Order: sequence, then structure tokens, then C-alpha cells
Amino acid sequence: MAKVGIVMGSDSDLPVMGKAADILEELGVEYEMTIISAHREPDVFFEYAKSAESRGFKVIIAGAGMAAHLPGMCAAIFPMPVIGVPMHTTSLGGRDSLYSIVQMPSGIPVATVAINGGANAGILAAKILATSDPELLDRLKAYSEKMKQQVEKKAERLAETGYKNY
Repeated sequence: MAKVGIVMGSDSDLPVMGKAADILEELGVEYEMTIISAHREPDVFFEYAKSAESRGFKVIIAGAGMAAHLPGMCAAIFPMPVIGVPMHTTSLGGRDSLYSIVQMPSGIPVATVAINGGANAGILAAKILATSDPELLDRLKAYSEKMKQQVEKKAERLAETGYKNY
């Protein structure tokens, strides 16, 4: 049963939201991904958000651009954590999306990652789940160690080759 729902308003969001899915796959977290427009298919959206808990979701990652209502509306309906991913937009560079997601009214929190921060949304969802899953916590620790080793290798390469030959 999927523990994380990943929802986006458009297929143009897929390159960013796919990074959340990639992280969850790497960490062994089951997820379900879909596209729903809160504005164009409100009935479908409400059913998704209302049924998410009974379908086993513990966290929803919702990506949206421009007016970015999808994450906030998920948070208004779904009783567990919602992580908002603001999408980069051509008109305002994603600031419109960011402000729409981060400025929720009191009582309707949405954890918000950086503009186009799909990977961090996946990591944050896994960290939320890891509070009650010691095996997932171990996988997260191993993931962090892997990232540390990647940086160390890059530093060694830079030291060996120099800036101009890197």
C-alpha cells in the first residue's frame, strides 16, 4: 500500500515531481503518483484528498505552479502532513507559487520546499515516515552517508586535478 501520494496539477510538473518519486524509490518507500487539476476537475480532486487517508497515505507531496492551490487544498482536507512543491513559472520565476503555498492560514499548515524542490520533498516525506519506521531511518542515514562520500570524492578530484582541469 502506498504511503506517499504525489500529486501535481499538470504533466509539465512531472520532471520536478519525478525527482520526489526517484528519492522515494531509492529509499524503498511506496508511493502513488497522479495528475489532478484542482481548478479543472474539482470533484476528482476532492475525492482524491478525502480518500487519501483510507488508501493508506501518511504524507502527500503536492506540486503546483502559479496560483498553486493544490497543496493548500490537500492540507485543508487530508489530516496528515502535506508537503508543497512550488513550481518555477515563466512569469514570476516561481515566487507566485512559493507565496501561494507558504502563506497558508493558521490551522492549515503546508510544509514547503524550495521552488522545483521535488527531491527535497521526497526526502522530507521519507523523514516524516522514518519517525515510526526504524528501517527507513537506517536507509535515510545510509543515503546521507552516500551523499557525504560523493562530496568527498569531488573534493579529492578537485585537489588532484585543479580548478582548470576539473
